[in-house]
Amino acid sequence: MSIKTNLSKIQSQLPNHVTLVAVSKTKPVEELMEAYEAGQRVFGENKIQEMANKYQQMPKDIQWHMIGNIQRNKVKYMAEFVDLIHGVGSEKLLNEINKHAKKHGRIIHCLLQLKIAQEATKFGMSSEAAHTLLESDDFKRLENVAIVGVMGMASFTDNTAQIKEEFETLKSTFKSLKNINPKLTEISMGMSGDYPLAIDCGSTMVRIGSSIFGARNYSI
Repeated sequence: MSIKTNLSKIQSQLPNHVTLVAVSKTKPVEELMEAYEAGQRVFGENKIQEMANKYQQMPKDIQWHMIGNIQRNKVKYMAEFVDLIHGVGSEKLLNEINKHAKKHGRIIHCLLQLKIAQEATKFGMSSEAAHTLLESDDFKRLENVAIVGVMGMASFTDNTAQIKEEFETLKSTFKSLKNINPKLTEISMGMSGDYPLAIDCGSTMVRIGSSIFGARNYSI
């Protein structure tokens, strides 16, 4: 099926309050433009340099989301244009984002990445660390970042009950953090294989790549 057909099928399944992030990492600009011409305006990348290159080539009404692990020394390459950073897992990274956002006179929206999976390969803050961060005076002094929600990745497993439990953990932590910061609105969870379950568990933002663009090309 075509990218346009795939997008249409997925969009028809999403409630109005759920944002579709088209995960376009490793895909050429030509394929992103097919999605753009089909109406998609939110794209997710996991490498800053690749995202910056695509930003230069593509229409400027696109919202670019950074969804991968971030090296602090590369934040400067996306600070001018990134709309949302999904994977903020430390106060040091948040400070770096704030520094570069200030240089560009911007407020960059961020999600706190929480570790909900049991796998050692998954990254993120603990719930306790997230609470401590939002309550800290140091965080409150950061004027050029805005924490707007949370992000989490479930375990890579066929055990639906486990995935559901992990998603519900993220939703529960979100509710608790919202008591500290009532401005939190976003729960980014769910990918191609589990997004319907994620939505049932309260997701407001799903990150879908292969179901739109097909298998990724990791040879480039």
